[in-house]
Amino acid sequence: MRKILLFLAASLVSTTVMSQSENFDQTAVGALPAGWISGVTGFGSPQWAVTVDPTAPSKPNVLKQSGSGTYPWAVKKDVSLGDGFVETKFKAISGKEDQAGGIVWRFQNGRTYYVARANANEDNVSLYYTTLGIRSTIKYVNAPVPLNVWHTLRAEFQGKRIRILLNGKLYIEAEDEHIKEAGAVGVWTKADSVTAFDDFSYGPPVK
Repeated sequence: MRKILLFLAASLVSTTVMSQSENFDQTAVGALPAGWISGVTGFGSPQWAVTVDPTAPSKPNVLKQSGSGTYPWAVKKDVSLGDGFVETKFKAISGKEDQAGGIVWRFQNGRTYYVARANANEDNVSLYYTTLGIRSTIKYVNAPVPLNVWHTLRAEFQGKRIRILLNGKLYIEAEDEHIKEAGAVGVWTKADSVTAFDDFSYGPPVK
């Protein structure tokens, strides 16, 4: 019995940290991908759904946010990742107030998580932590983020060390310990940003 329990525990650990990817092509148009939940930090009515996009890096489908809210998010709820990476391709399509695409990790709930975002409206990349529903800036730097162009945003995190890359270039290196617990991973937008996401992936630290 003890050997069986140890085997199951080891299997669970390997499942938790194994690299995974999702291109949303197996999800019915109009639905959320299986295992994902969506919501908003603050107020609003975000609208997350898979849709067809002929420009998608992995055709035909993308995950798109087309509503509005303070900080809309969509996460894979059953993931528990403490150290590792999260990466996605995103395209900021439109938005009068903002034009942002982001990724979240160590997501505890809709009020506590880390987020990195790239903003086509401001041409910058930013790193934040959100606790008790309040977003606080760790660092931001200027970076080109053309509208209606696909970009790759990546966060690497281990302990208190965090690295943020856009299109393969390192823009932010920082240390922060506000959220230490493992948590879910996902994607994020701001305000009225209409943003599409594709080729979402996550996994353990890259050796």
